[in-house]
Amino acid sequence: MPIYEYQCKSCGRITSALILRSKDEKEVRCSQCQGDHLVRVLSRVFFRKTEAQRLDEFDTNAPRDDSFFNDDRNVGLWAKKRVKELGVDLGPGLDETIEKARTGKILNDY
Repeated sequence: MPIYEYQCKSCGRITSALILRSKDEKEVRCSQCQGDHLVRVLSRVFFRKTEAQRLDEFDTNAPRDDSFFNDDRNVGLWAKKRVKELGVDLGPGLDETIEKARTGKILNDY
């Protein structure tokens, strides 16, 4: 489903809208000022990477700020990559243990 971005000519804010039918585009309003004088802008393209792709590209030695560790997905990714770099095989339960730790469910086991 296409999500388009529009720039408001009144306030300059960029607004995203899901457009299912061409007539829906006429109903789009600015999320900031509710203006209706919008121009479609060229958007960045996003795509999802698989966990394997993220793991291959992940650099455990790169400097990280505190915000990195606030996202539990990053912590799990870091742990998986370090285990791989160290050549350690912790068995098939590693992914399950990391997932439990990331979601806080590991605390229920103790």
